Amino acid sequence: MSAGLAISLDAMGGDHAPDMVVRGADIARQRFPQVRFLFFGDEARLKPLLKDFPALAATSEIHHADTVIKMEDKPSQALRGGRGSSMRLAIDAVQSGSAHAVVSAGNTGALMAMAKFVLKTMPGIDRPAIASFFPTMRSESVMLDLGANIVCDASNLVQFAVMGNVFARTVLGVREPSTGLLNVGSEELKGHDAVREAAAILRQANLPGRFHGFVEGDDLAKGTVDVFVTDGFTGNVALKSIEGTVKLYGYFLRQSFGSALLAKLGYLLARPALNALRARVDPRRYNGAIFMGLNGICIKSHGGTDAFGFANAIGVAVDMVQNGAIENMKRDFDQMMTIPGAVTGTAAV
Repeated sequence: MSAGLAISLDAMGGDHAPDMVVRGADIARQRFPQVRFLFFGDEARLKPLLKDFPALAATSEIHHADTVIKMEDKPSQALRGGRGSSMRLAIDAVQSGSAHAVVSAGNTGALMAMAKFVLKTMPGIDRPAIASFFPTMRSESVMLDLGANIVCDASNLVQFAVMGNVFARTVLGVREPSTGLLNVGSEELKGHDAVREAAAILRQANLPGRFHGFVEGDDLAKGTVDVFVTDGFTGNVALKSIEGTVKLYGYFLRQSFGSALLAKLGYLLARPALNALRARVDPRRYNGAIFMGLNGICIKSHGGTDAFGFANAIGVAVDMVQNGAIENMKRDFDQMMTIPGAVTGTAAV
C-alpha cells in the first residue's frame, strides 16, 4: 500500500537532530519498507549518518539546506528569513508534489506559519487546527484544537469536528467516530454561545458516526467519545494537564516502590505489569500532532523526542496519506456546506 510514497523530513528540526531524525527514519523504514525519504538539512552532517544505515540510504535523498529555523525564532521571523531553511524546503516538497507529507520536530509556531503560507487552507476552513491522540480507558481518542486557535467561534468548532472525524477514521481506524464538544456541563443549556451554536449545527450534520453532544473534562480519560472538540486555549490546557497527571502518578509510583524493602520486593513481582503500563502510556507512542485543514499533510513531532517517537510521527504521516485524509476531509466539507449555519456559525440554538 505504501509503494511510491515519499515523506519529506526536516532533518535539522528537534533537540537531537539530525541524528534522531535519521535513526527515526530507519525505524520507520522497517515498518514501511517501500516508503522513500527526502532529508532536508546540512548535507555534510547527513551523509556520514546515512552511511551507518545502508538500507535507509538506498531509499533516501539528501537535499542540502543552508539554514535552520531555531526553536526561539518567531513565526514572522521564520517566514521572512527562512526560505532556504530545512523546514521550509521540506514543506515546499509537499507543495510541489515531490513528497506526500512532511514531518518536523522543529519550532511549532514557525512550522504552522510556514505550512499555512505554503500549503494554504482547504476551501471551507478558516483556520487550521492542531490535533493529536491519546490513550483512554476505552481505547484512543483525538482532541483538537491543541493551541493553534485561542479564540474560536461556532463555525471554527464545527470545522474542527469535521477534521477530527477524518483523523479518527484515517489514523485511529474508527469507522463510525463519535464526536463531543468539551463543555462545562453535559446539559444543553450549558456553555457559551459558540459551543451551543456549534452543537446545533453538528446535530444536523451528516458526518460518519454520531454527534454525542457535550462532554466534560473527566470524559477525556474515560474515552467517552472518539473526537473531543474544543478551542485551542482549553485544548492546550487539557492536554498539558493530562501529561502532568501521568508524570505525577509515575513519580508517586517510584516513591512508593522505593519506600521500604517489602515495597522493593513488591516491585520485582509487579515489574511485568508495570512495564506493560509504562508502554501503554509512553508519550512516544502518541507522538505526531497533525496540522489539520491544510492542502497537504504536515506532522509536528515533539521537539524533545527520540528516534522511536519520531518514527511514530512518520507513521502518522503514512497513515494519513494511505487512507486519503485530504480527500476525505474535502468531501466531508463539501457535505457540510449544504447545512445552514455550518460556514458562518449562525444556526439557531
